[in-house]
Amino acid sequence: MARAAFEIAGRSFAPGSAGIVHLPVSTLPDHTPVNLSVQVHHGKRAGPAVFVSAAVHGDEVIGVEIVRRLLRAPQLNTLRGTLLVVPVVNSFGFLNRSRYLPDRRDLNRCFPGHPSGSLGARLAHIFLNEVVLRCDTGIDLHSAAIHRTNLPQIRVSPGDKTTADMAQAFGAPVILTSPLRDGSLRAEAAERGTPVLLYEAGEGLRFDEMAVRAGVAGILRVLRSMDMLPAKGIAKARARPYLCKSSTWLRAPAGGLLRTFRAEGEMVSQGDVLASVSDPFGDVETDLIAPSDGILIGRAILPVVNEGDAVFHLAALSPQAAEHTVEGLAAQLESDPLFDEDEII
Repeated sequence: MARAAFEIAGRSFAPGSAGIVHLPVSTLPDHTPVNLSVQVHHGKRAGPAVFVSAAVHGDEVIGVEIVRRLLRAPQLNTLRGTLLVVPVVNSFGFLNRSRYLPDRRDLNRCFPGHPSGSLGARLAHIFLNEVVLRCDTGIDLHSAAIHRTNLPQIRVSPGDKTTADMAQAFGAPVILTSPLRDGSLRAEAAERGTPVLLYEAGEGLRFDEMAVRAGVAGILRVLRSMDMLPAKGIAKARARPYLCKSSTWLRAPAGGLLRTFRAEGEMVSQGDVLASVSDPFGDVETDLIAPSDGILIGRAILPVVNEGDAVFHLAALSPQAAEHTVEGLAAQLESDPLFDEDEII
């Protein structure tokens, strides 16, 4: 039996075809139309339907670059199933270099949305119903907020075997079990039967080459694990990820100038001095001490802090973990044949 065409936004994609469709969202005050643009790859052979999305938060440009490189991967020419790729979900925030929508709402707290609700609710409704729920599963790309950075990591839902298996295939240094939040894409999609894997890496409004490479390689590995892509040219992860069941933010003990002594990806032990905060005169200095063993999966970059500001994101690890994760990831990426320095544009 011949494989059926894929229908979206009034267009029909025959098996083996690809193209871009534009879903109307709104119009800017100057009458400029705003669309949700989706690139469709409908494989010749049957397989799962998967979406990859970026810039749900408009300042998360790392995900946009990951998508750009993913769409250049030659493996997509032999895709099984259907791949829907959305480089920029929140066009309003992306244009304004802002995490949020024009009304300061967080799009990732607007799901499931409503066709006659706020701007965020309308965009969430379109994205959820026209893209997400038409897929078996998806990968949503994120980064830390501005002035923070994240170690490449995967967030999975508690007790969800599908995302747990996808996370293992992805090969990021850390897999963190993260509770679902009301109004988030991940929570709403899970409730509707479409599990979503969340990738976190890097900093808002900044590129991070390691984070981008890890993202592209991870997505290709996940698609390969679902038998949507051939194995040729897709390197396996060289190290198993660390599994973290919980995490906590360590906060500035005082306001002042922050000096950090550790970086994301480092293992720390209880009692280690991670940072120091001093007043501008240098008279008073207060250390930030690790309360337990773990791995640093995120940190603040801005050196000026108020008391209580989040400084380090510490994830709990088993006592057996001892490698320096960042070094292991760098070695893995350098040896990955997918990513020749001369081919990166």
